[in-house]
Amino acid sequence: MNIFERLHSGETVPMNDPEYSRIFEVASRTMKLSAELNRSADIKEIRQLIGDIIGTPLDESTTVLAPFHINLGIFTRIGKNIFINHDCTFLDIGGISIEDDVLIGPKVSLITESHPLNPSGRKALMVKPIVIKRNAWIGAGATILPGVIVGENAVVAAGAVVNKDVPNNTVVGGVPANVIKTIG
Repeated sequence: MNIFERLHSGETVPMNDPEYSRIFEVASRTMKLSAELNRSADIKEIRQLIGDIIGTPLDESTTVLAPFHINLGIFTRIGKNIFINHDCTFLDIGGISIEDDVLIGPKVSLITESHPLNPSGRKALMVKPIVIKRNAWIGAGATILPGVIVGENAVVAAGAVVNKDVPNNTVVGGVPANVIKTIG
């Protein structure tokens, strides 16, 4: 298995792994495309460049506003009728899936990557996917941490730090985020 397959299978990979440079190779390609993306003020051009970064064309119903930051991109899937506001950050080595009809506020961070707590192994990398289900709304400045599933129709309040799954049809907020109420 290559380094990405090993990470996705749950393996913790140290920085001195012989394949670790593969991460930086992909990141370098993405940084070049991201620089072009973040100089653009044209929604169609931004959509095209994000499609190039993630390896799949974005649907014309999806809008992403620059600046937009993504470390690899090849593990991100973005559905239809999505709106991603300014200055969002996606660290996607673990995989990010955004289903249809999702709203993502400004300065939202989706972080699929983490490190061991033990100081002697802290420079190793571990990943878990993030899934944002259909019709969810992620408020401004929220942070979604590795392994979280945000349920259908759920709302993550502005500034929340989400470290556990968000049930369908709920509003969560706080640090760490907790259910505030049920919708409908």
